[in-house]
Amino acid sequence: MSNYHKEEEDKIHSYSDFLSDRQSIPNSNISSSSSTISNDNEPKEYLQLEKTETKKSLKELGVTKEKPPPEINDPPIEDPIFPEEYHLETDTGLVSAKTLESLGRTISGSHHSVTDQTEFVTFKVNDPENPHNWPMWKKWFYTFLLTWLVVAAAYGSSCLSGGLFTINEKYGVSTEVSTLAVSLMVFGFSIGPLLWGPGSEIIGRRPIYFISFGLYTIFNIPCALSPNIGGLLACRFICGVCASSALTNVGASLVDIHSEETRGLAIAFFSFSPYSAPILGVLVNGFISVNTRRMDLIIWVNMAFAGVMWIIISLVPETYAPTILKARAKKLRKETGNPNIMTEQEAQPLSFKEMVNTNLVLPLKFVFTEPVLDLVCAFIALIYGLLYAFFFAYPYIFGKLYNYKDDKIGLMFIPVLIGAFFAVGTTYILEKQYNVMLKKRKPVPEDRLIGAMIGAPFPCIALFILGATSYKHIIWVGPASSGLAFGYGMCLCYYSFNNYILDSYAKRAASALATKVFLRSGLGGAFPLFMTAMYSRLGLQWASWLLAFISLAMAFIPFTYYIIGARLRAKWCKEDYTIHYD
Repeated sequence: MSNYHKEEEDKIHSYSDFLSDRQSIPNSNISSSSSTISNDNEPKEYLQLEKTETKKSLKELGVTKEKPPPEINDPPIEDPIFPEEYHLETDTGLVSAKTLESLGRTISGSHHSVTDQTEFVTFKVNDPENPHNWPMWKKWFYTFLLTWLVVAAAYGSSCLSGGLFTINEKYGVSTEVSTLAVSLMVFGFSIGPLLWGPGSEIIGRRPIYFISFGLYTIFNIPCALSPNIGGLLACRFICGVCASSALTNVGASLVDIHSEETRGLAIAFFSFSPYSAPILGVLVNGFISVNTRRMDLIIWVNMAFAGVMWIIISLVPETYAPTILKARAKKLRKETGNPNIMTEQEAQPLSFKEMVNTNLVLPLKFVFTEPVLDLVCAFIALIYGLLYAFFFAYPYIFGKLYNYKDDKIGLMFIPVLIGAFFAVGTTYILEKQYNVMLKKRKPVPEDRLIGAMIGAPFPCIALFILGATSYKHIIWVGPASSGLAFGYGMCLCYYSFNNYILDSYAKRAASALATKVFLRSGLGGAFPLFMTAMYSRLGLQWASWLLAFISLAMAFIPFTYYIIGARLRAKWCKEDYTIHYD
C-alpha cells in the first residue's frame, strides 16, 4: 500500500484512468479505495492500493474461461462467477471480477451485486486459516471433538429407554406412552436439519453448534422438572430439534477439514457415533434407573454431558470456508475503506425463497423424484430403525426369558459396540484401498459401495440369530451375540452409503443429506412405537425373523448399485449430480 500526495495526483488524470492502467504493475493488479487523512488540518484524498491477481497469475493457477462445477460444501449460489473462490489459494488473496471477465467469465444480469470493481477474497498460499492446511494432528483432534458432539446428541435420544418404568411410575402412564419420550426426540432429529443446515451456510458452523447445543442443554431442565407427561414429551421433541445440529452439520464440518484422501476415514468415525452412542445411553441409564428409580437423574446426567460438549465445541474454530472468508472480507473493507471487497456469497446471497427451496422443498422433492436416493435412504432408515427396535426388543426378550431388569439388559448391547469397533477397523482398510485406487484412475460413486456390500448381509444374519436363540433353554449369550453381527453391518453400511450419497449427489449434497436424515429419523422414531406389540403378537422368533427377511431383501441394494449403479443414475436421476474433474 502507498499514499499519493497532491503533487503526484496531477499525474493521474482520473481515478478510472488509473484503474484501467493497473495491469501494467508487475505480478499484480491493484485494488483501489479512497480515504481522507488530515495534514495541517487540511483534508486530502489519497488512494489505498491492494495487490490482486492478474490474468497471467490466474491462468498459472488453472483458472480458465470454463467454470469448474461446485464442490461439496460450496455455498448454494446459482451460476457462480468464481466457484474456485473457496478452494483456490492465491498469492495476493484478492481476485478482481474485471480480471475474471478478461478470462472469459461473464457477469450476467442476475449478478446484480457484482461489478467489474468487485474484488473476491480467497485464501492465500499456505493460509493457516484454511482448514485443509491444518497439520494432520489438528485435523484429527477436532475430528475427535466433533465426533463426541454426535455421541452427546445420540446418547440423549436413547437415555430414557434405559428406564422407561421411571416415567411410568412418575406420571402414572403406560409403556406405550412413555415410549414417546424416545420417539419424539428422534422425530425432532428429522425436523432440526431443515433449520441448522441452512443456518450453518449463512452464519457458519461454530455459531450454530453454540446456539443449538446451548438450547439443547437448557431444555433438559424442563424435561427433568416437568409436572406432567405432556411437558416432558414436548421438551423431548425440542431437545431432538436442537441436538440434531450435531447429526446434520458434523459431517459437513469433517468435509470442511479433510481432503479426499482422509475424508472417508473421518466419515467412518462419524458413522460410528450416531449408531453406537444410543447404546451407551441404554447401558449407562439402565444402572441409574434400577438403582435410583429416578427419571430426573437420568435427565440431569444427560444435561451434564450436553453441557460439557457445549463448552468444548465453543473452542473449536470455524471450519466453513465461506464464513472464514466473509470475516476476512469484512476486515479488509474496514481496513481499506473499499466496499467492493467481498465474497461471492455476499455478492449473491440466497433469497428466502431460494433458501426454502434448497433446504425444505428440494429434500422433500427428492423423496418423490429420486428413486436412486430413495433406495439408499430406505436402507439407511431400516438400519437406524432396527437399532431403535433393539432398544425395545431386547427388554422384551431378556425380560421374558431371563427376567432381567434394565441394568443387565443394557449389558446385552455391549456386543453391538464391539461389532461397531470391528467395522471401524474394516473401514480403515477400505480407505487405504480406496486411496490406492485414486492414484490409478478417477473414482466413481459406486467405488464407495464396497463397505456396504460387506456389511449388508450382517443385519439379516443378526436377526436370524436373535430369533433362533430366543428360547428359554438357550443361555443368554446366544441372543446377545446377535449384536456383534448387527453392530458390524450397521456401521459399515452407514459409512459406505453416506460416502455414496456425497459422491453421487455432490452438486446437491446438502439437499440429499437432508433427505437422508428426514427419512432415517422418521423410521427410527416409528420403530419403537410398535416393537413391543409386534413381539407380543408374533412371538420372540417370528418377530425377529420378519425383520430378518425385510433386511435380506434390502441387502441386495448395494450389490445392484455396484453393478449397474451408473446406468440407474443415468436413467432415474433428473440430472447428473456428480462432479467430474478433468
